[in-house]
Amino acid sequence: MKRRLTLGVAVCAALLGGGAAVFVAVQPRVSPEAIETAVVRTPELVQRAWHLPVAAAFNSEVTWQSNGSRCGPASIANAFRSIGEEETTEVQVLEGTGKCWTGFCIIGLTLDELAEVARAHTERKVSVLRDLTAEQFREHMKHSNDPDRRYIINFTREEAEDVVFVLDVNENYKPWLIESDRLFKAMDTFDGDRKRGLLMIQ
Repeated sequence: MKRRLTLGVAVCAALLGGGAAVFVAVQPRVSPEAIETAVVRTPELVQRAWHLPVAAAFNSEVTWQSNGSRCGPASIANAFRSIGEEETTEVQVLEGTGKCWTGFCIIGLTLDELAEVARAHTERKVSVLRDLTAEQFREHMKHSNDPDRRYIINFTREEAEDVVFVLDVNENYKPWLIESDRLFKAMDTFDGDRKRGLLMIQ
Protein backbone atom coordinates (compact mmCIF):
# COMPACT_ATOMS: atom_id res chain seq x y z
CA MET A 1 0.00 0.00 0.00
CA LYS A 2 1.35 3.41 -0.93
CA ARG A 3 2.00 5.71 2.01
CA ARG A 4 0.33 9.08 1.95
CA LEU A 5 2.61 11.67 3.47
CA THR A 6 1.19 14.89 4.83
CA LEU A 7 2.87 17.68 6.69
CA GLY A 8 1.21 18.72 9.85
CA VAL A 9 3.28 21.46 11.29
CA ALA A 10 2.56 19.81 14.52
CA VAL A 11 5.19 21.28 16.66
CA CYS A 12 3.92 21.48 20.18
CA ALA A 13 3.92 18.60 22.62
CA ALA A 14 1.88 18.15 25.75
CA LEU A 15 3.32 20.25 28.42
CA LEU A 16 3.03 19.50 32.02
CA GLY A 17 0.64 17.01 33.55
CA GLY A 18 -2.02 18.36 35.83
CA GLY A 19 -1.44 18.84 39.50
CA ALA A 20 -2.79 21.04 42.23
CA ALA A 21 0.53 22.28 43.56
CA VAL A 22 2.86 22.54 40.61
CA PHE A 23 5.38 25.30 41.21
CA VAL A 24 8.26 24.33 38.94
CA ALA A 25 7.50 22.95 35.52
CA VAL A 26 9.65 20.02 34.52
CA GLN A 27 8.92 18.14 31.32
CA PRO A 28 9.06 14.40 31.86
CA ARG A 29 11.91 12.61 30.10
CA VAL A 30 11.07 9.92 27.62
CA SER A 31 13.73 7.33 26.96
CA PRO A 32 15.44 7.39 23.54
CA GLU A 33 14.24 3.80 23.03
CA ALA A 34 10.62 4.83 23.57
CA ILE A 35 11.02 7.69 21.10
CA GLU A 36 12.53 5.45 18.45
CA THR A 37 9.79 2.84 18.73
CA ALA A 38 6.96 5.40 18.76
CA VAL A 39 7.83 7.40 15.65
CA VAL A 40 9.02 6.87 12.09
CA ARG A 41 12.42 8.24 11.17
CA THR A 42 13.12 6.36 7.97
CA PRO A 43 15.69 8.66 6.31
CA GLU A 44 14.06 8.40 2.88
CA LEU A 45 10.60 9.30 4.21
CA VAL A 46 11.92 12.16 6.34
CA GLN A 47 13.85 13.51 3.34
CA ARG A 48 10.70 13.31 1.17
CA ALA A 49 8.72 15.04 3.90
CA TRP A 50 11.14 18.00 3.98
CA HIS A 51 10.38 18.57 0.27
CA LEU A 52 6.61 18.87 0.73
CA PRO A 53 5.20 22.37 0.09
CA VAL A 54 4.86 23.52 3.70
CA ALA A 55 7.95 21.74 5.07
CA ALA A 56 10.07 23.28 2.32
CA ALA A 57 9.17 26.73 3.72
CA PHE A 58 11.11 25.77 6.87
CA ASN A 59 14.33 25.27 4.86
CA SER A 60 14.99 22.00 6.76
CA GLU A 61 15.39 24.00 9.95
CA VAL A 62 13.46 24.02 13.20
CA THR A 63 14.51 26.35 16.00
CA TRP A 64 14.33 24.37 19.24
CA GLN A 65 12.43 25.60 22.27
CA SER A 66 14.66 27.37 24.80
CA ASN A 67 13.26 25.39 27.74
CA GLY A 68 10.70 22.67 28.38
CA SER A 69 7.90 25.14 29.11
CA ARG A 70 8.11 27.15 25.89
CA CYS A 71 7.11 24.68 23.17
CA GLY A 72 4.07 26.78 22.26
CA PRO A 73 5.92 30.06 21.70
CA ALA A 74 8.70 28.19 19.85
CA SER A 75 6.07 26.55 17.64
CA ILE A 76 4.52 29.90 16.78
CA ALA A 77 7.95 31.41 16.06
CA ASN A 78 8.81 28.57 13.68
CA ALA A 79 5.41 28.73 11.95
CA PHE A 80 5.68 32.52 11.63
CA ARG A 81 9.19 32.25 10.17
CA SER A 82 7.92 29.81 7.55
CA ILE A 83 5.16 32.20 6.39
CA GLY A 84 7.21 35.39 6.42
CA GLU A 85 5.97 37.06 9.61
CA GLU A 86 8.39 39.41 11.39
CA GLU A 87 8.20 37.80 14.85
CA THR A 88 10.35 34.68 14.50
CA THR A 89 11.73 34.07 18.00
CA GLU A 90 10.09 33.04 21.25
CA VAL A 91 10.87 36.44 22.76
CA GLN A 92 9.34 38.29 19.81
CA VAL A 93 6.10 36.27 19.78
CA LEU A 94 5.71 36.70 23.55
CA GLU A 95 6.46 40.44 23.50
CA GLY A 96 3.55 42.52 24.75
CA THR A 97 1.39 39.52 25.68
CA GLY A 98 2.19 39.42 29.40
CA LYS A 99 2.81 35.68 29.03
CA CYS A 100 5.93 33.85 30.20
CA TRP A 101 7.61 37.08 31.29
CA THR A 102 9.95 35.19 33.65
CA GLY A 103 11.48 33.29 30.74
CA PHE A 104 9.38 30.28 31.67
CA CYS A 105 5.75 29.55 30.93
CA ILE A 106 4.88 28.33 34.41
CA ILE A 107 2.67 25.24 33.90
CA GLY A 108 2.79 25.97 30.17
CA LEU A 109 0.27 27.73 27.95
CA THR A 110 -3.14 26.37 27.11
CA LEU A 111 -4.16 26.11 23.47
CA ASP A 112 -6.41 29.16 23.95
CA GLU A 113 -3.56 31.18 25.50
CA LEU A 114 -1.31 30.13 22.63
CA ALA A 115 -3.94 31.38 20.17
CA GLU A 116 -3.96 34.76 21.99
CA VAL A 117 -0.16 34.94 21.65
CA ALA A 118 -0.36 34.18 17.92
CA ARG A 119 -3.16 36.71 17.33
CA ALA A 120 -1.10 39.44 19.02
CA HIS A 121 1.47 39.31 16.21
CA THR A 122 -0.35 38.44 13.00
CA GLU A 123 -3.26 39.64 10.95
CA ARG A 124 -3.83 36.08 9.76
CA LYS A 125 -6.81 34.13 11.01
CA VAL A 126 -5.93 32.01 14.06
CA SER A 127 -8.42 29.27 14.95
CA VAL A 128 -8.52 26.87 17.89
CA LEU A 129 -9.80 23.52 16.63
CA ARG A 130 -10.86 21.33 19.51
CA ASP A 131 -13.17 18.36 20.06
CA LEU A 132 -12.51 17.10 16.54
CA THR A 133 -13.60 13.67 15.45
CA ALA A 134 -10.97 11.41 13.89
CA GLU A 135 -12.57 12.12 10.50
CA GLN A 136 -12.38 15.91 11.01
CA PHE A 137 -8.75 15.61 12.13
CA ARG A 138 -7.87 13.59 9.00
CA GLU A 139 -9.61 16.21 6.86
CA HIS A 140 -7.39 18.92 8.38
CA MET A 141 -4.32 16.77 7.78
CA LYS A 142 -5.30 16.61 4.09
CA HIS A 143 -4.97 20.43 4.05
CA SER A 144 -1.69 20.51 5.95
CA ASN A 145 0.31 20.88 2.73
CA ASP A 146 -1.59 24.05 1.82
CA PRO A 147 1.13 26.76 1.72
CA ASP A 148 -1.31 29.24 3.31
CA ARG A 149 -1.91 27.11 6.42
CA ARG A 150 0.13 26.12 9.42
CA TYR A 151 -1.08 23.74 12.12
CA ILE A 152 0.28 23.64 15.65
CA ILE A 153 -0.87 20.64 17.63
CA ASN A 154 -1.18 20.22 21.37
CA PHE A 155 -0.79 16.54 22.22
CA THR A 156 0.41 14.22 24.93
CA ARG A 157 3.52 12.09 24.52
CA GLU A 158 1.90 9.33 26.62
CA GLU A 159 -0.03 7.92 24.63
CA ALA A 160 -3.37 3.00 7.16
CA GLU A 161 -0.52 4.34 6.53
CA ASP A 162 -1.36 8.07 6.56
CA VAL A 163 1.70 9.73 8.01
CA VAL A 164 2.11 13.23 9.46
CA PHE A 165 5.49 15.00 9.53
CA VAL A 166 5.83 16.55 13.00
CA LEU A 167 8.35 19.39 13.23
CA ASP A 168 8.87 19.01 16.96
CA VAL A 169 10.54 22.00 18.61
CA ASN A 170 11.84 19.85 21.46
CA GLU A 171 15.46 19.12 20.54
CA ASN A 172 15.29 15.74 22.30
CA TYR A 173 12.67 14.57 19.78
CA LYS A 174 13.46 16.52 16.59
CA PRO A 175 11.29 16.13 13.48
CA TRP A 176 9.54 12.78 13.11
CA LEU A 177 6.73 11.00 11.31
CA ILE A 178 3.72 9.31 12.86
CA GLU A 179 0.56 7.67 11.58
CA SER A 180 -2.28 10.18 11.65
CA ASP A 181 -4.51 7.90 13.75
CA ARG A 182 -1.85 7.68 16.47
CA LEU A 183 -1.32 11.45 16.41
CA PHE A 184 -5.08 11.98 16.66
CA LYS A 185 -5.23 9.70 19.72
CA ALA A 186 -2.40 11.68 21.35
CA MET A 187 -4.25 14.94 20.66
CA ASP A 188 -7.69 13.61 21.70
CA THR A 189 -6.79 13.86 25.39
CA PHE A 190 -7.39 16.41 28.12
CA ASP A 191 -5.13 19.29 29.10
CA GLY A 192 -6.67 20.21 32.42
CA ASP A 193 -10.43 20.35 31.97
CA ARG A 194 -10.43 20.96 28.20
CA LYS A 195 -9.52 18.82 25.23
CA ARG A 196 -6.23 19.37 23.44
CA GLY A 197 -6.48 20.33 19.78
CA LEU A 198 -5.00 22.13 16.80
CA LEU A 199 -4.17 25.76 16.31
CA MET A 200 -4.63 26.73 12.67
CA ILE A 201 -2.95 29.83 11.27
CA GLN A 202 -3.97 30.88 7.77
